[in-house]
Amino acid sequence: MKTIYLDHSATTAVKPEVLEAMIPYFTENYGNPSSIYLKGREGKNAIENARDKVAKAIGATSKEIFFTASGSESDNWAIRGVALANTKKGRHIITSNIEHHAVLNTCKRLEKDGFEVTYLPVENNGILDPAKVETAIRPDTTLVTVMYVNSEIGTIQPINEIGKITRAKGVYFHTDAVQAIGHIPIDVASLNVDLLSLTAHKFYGPKGIGSLYIKNGTKIQPLIYGGNQERARRAGTENVAGIVGLGKAIELATTDIEAHNKKLIALRDRTIEAILTKIPYTRLNGDRYKRISGNVNISFEFIEGESLLLMLDLKGIAGSSGSACTSGSLDPSHVLLALGLPHEIAHGSLRLTFGDENTDSDVDYLLEMLTGIVDKLRQMSPLYERVKRSV
Repeated sequence: MKTIYLDHSATTAVKPEVLEAMIPYFTENYGNPSSIYLKGREGKNAIENARDKVAKAIGATSKEIFFTASGSESDNWAIRGVALANTKKGRHIITSNIEHHAVLNTCKRLEKDGFEVTYLPVENNGILDPAKVETAIRPDTTLVTVMYVNSEIGTIQPINEIGKITRAKGVYFHTDAVQAIGHIPIDVASLNVDLLSLTAHKFYGPKGIGSLYIKNGTKIQPLIYGGNQERARRAGTENVAGIVGLGKAIELATTDIEAHNKKLIALRDRTIEAILTKIPYTRLNGDRYKRISGNVNISFEFIEGESLLLMLDLKGIAGSSGSACTSGSLDPSHVLLALGLPHEIAHGSLRLTFGDENTDSDVDYLLEMLTGIVDKLRQMSPLYERVKRSV
């Protein structure tokens, strides 16, 4: 049976070049990078080489790059670290209502600790109006955190405009750029961001390794205490092989973004047009054009998303109904509800995200299978039967 992977926003395969770069640090150069002998120095040098690659990829300096275990850890560190280090100025944080749960749940935890969080609503297309950010900033605001690209609907936020506002107001600005790396050229200076999160497994690197950019001069507390690793800001023996993989993956992912996007945009647009044209009672979620190149998020009326996913899986097609971290939940996507979708329609959503290995023939097969599956599921729906009778 043909197998098609269309869930690249959840995770990606490790590229052969990345794995090849990592293997020596599992088998030969396995020394602890804190040690002064040769095997330790080899690991330390590999870490600094990867740090340089990450810095180059986002327009930062090497001293501003810190390695973590995941994008979620990076988000937690950025938000909690800045919030706790700046309580003398205030205890107010601003975010949007469609953030990843690594941001939302961290903010909710801070609310229990006495902080106040403003959750700004987005427009119906999933874009946050920068004017809302400016209006929400108060004298006691210490941090604004807005994700660069939404993990479910793929919409691209106006980070540059928000950054100009926060910089002028003297407020720290963090962006979760986990879904942006490899799709959007990033320069932290021009974006006016003070903190930026990323993780390797979203751009063909290994799982279990992430990074946080912290602009020089940013007042932030550590999240993990212990030894003096990462310039005494993030304790724990470094994941050398993972760090090497991150460095190689981000180097590859940012080499020719334009060519990567050109291919994925063609697959994305063809899929969207075909579904909206050939399958009735469907709607695209998120802005039609201000979205990353490989993201398709469609709601299908009169069907349930989990059933759709299971039937696609039986045909060898892997997709999702939302972000990977919440796909096991029976609740509808908080992102889709924030766009104004009623629960019953939000439940019938499908996210398809294309990657480097996908082809036009994959789209052909997807469309052939999807059309039949949607029709079969709708035939089981009494609501759909009523609609057909009323037409």
